[in-house]
Amino acid sequence: MSAAVSLVGGARPNFMKLAPLYRALRACRCFDVRLVHTGQHYDEQMSGAFVRELGLPTPDATLNVGSGTHAVQTARLLERFDDHLRESRPDLVVVVGDVNSTLACALAAVKTRYDDGRRPLIAHVEAGLRSFDRSMPEEINRILTDAIADYLFVTEPAGVDNLGREGCDANKVFLVGNVMIDTLLARAEDARRASPWTLFGLKPQGYAVATLHRPSNVDDEEQLTQLWYSLSAASWRLPVVFPLHPRTRARVEAARLDAPPHLHLCDPQPYMTFLGLLAGSRVVLTDSGGIQEETTMLGVPCLTLRANTERPITVALGTNRVVGTDVTRVVPELDQVLATPMPETRDLPLWDGLAAERIAEILEHEVAAGRIGSDHIAPVAHVR
Repeated sequence: MSAAVSLVGGARPNFMKLAPLYRALRACRCFDVRLVHTGQHYDEQMSGAFVRELGLPTPDATLNVGSGTHAVQTARLLERFDDHLRESRPDLVVVVGDVNSTLACALAAVKTRYDDGRRPLIAHVEAGLRSFDRSMPEEINRILTDAIADYLFVTEPAGVDNLGREGCDANKVFLVGNVMIDTLLARAEDARRASPWTLFGLKPQGYAVATLHRPSNVDDEEQLTQLWYSLSAASWRLPVVFPLHPRTRARVEAARLDAPPHLHLCDPQPYMTFLGLLAGSRVVLTDSGGIQEETTMLGVPCLTLRANTERPITVALGTNRVVGTDVTRVVPELDQVLATPMPETRDLPLWDGLAAERIAEILEHEVAAGRIGSDHIAPVAHVR
């Protein structure tokens, strides 16, 4: 038995998760793996260089959806991924994370029927994460993708609990660990050795790193200004390296926000450079979910500039504090971190660099059992 797999990525964080999955699936003889780049992130810094640096090949299909409103982008994705499905006829579509590409490609797949009555099955990697804040577009993408996926691969125990409360069939839920951490563990030492902090004239543990990209933080000028003041104030405690997402840069320029001398603004950095910056930092201030996980593995304190998190394990371990966006709270929290010794690196269950191999093993078993492949008619009753 064999199965054709379309492995889908669209935004920069997706590719850190796709790289180990691509290698693990390619190592199984039963899979014909095709890499699909939706083009949700499409410039060189946010996409092309990232793909090459992670050792991924030129994508087999590129959808070039570009930017737009959520509705426009999702509509383009549905239409173009539907064309890919009908041309390539994959048996399995693997989507990762919580971006628009994740939901749209899963939705296209669940609605597709081939001329023999089959539809492609769907695997969602990083399933079950919940912030419980439905004003976040990512939360809607997570909930809906999990509702229609056939295989739910979960990073942490809270995700299993969330899916159980939502009534998901336990037979399709698999706690496998974190594929993004697979990539981090394989690259972290090389990233540290490159000493990227020297690019900014800084010393290890002598600076902070900041990132902002969520619409709730950067698209509202008042909110963005509040956060800007927080980061500016933080930079007087210790220098802050702040790679600007293209949308964030546009909003900063529109608001005419000036940077103080110790707030080092720069373009998005290559994966290895950014990973080295995280690893060498004293503290990170971010609204990114993935960075909360990375800093936990690196033993670097994280201040999450949001009212909530979908990664509760990072808070439970004490490496991450959810501090909101009020400048009157952010700076005192930073002062507390700077007055406290660095946290110890913790071993998290299944965050051991082998999550992708676990996923590949489960899917290989499903192929061997006849539940994935050209002879299978969806929907499927999963047997573990």
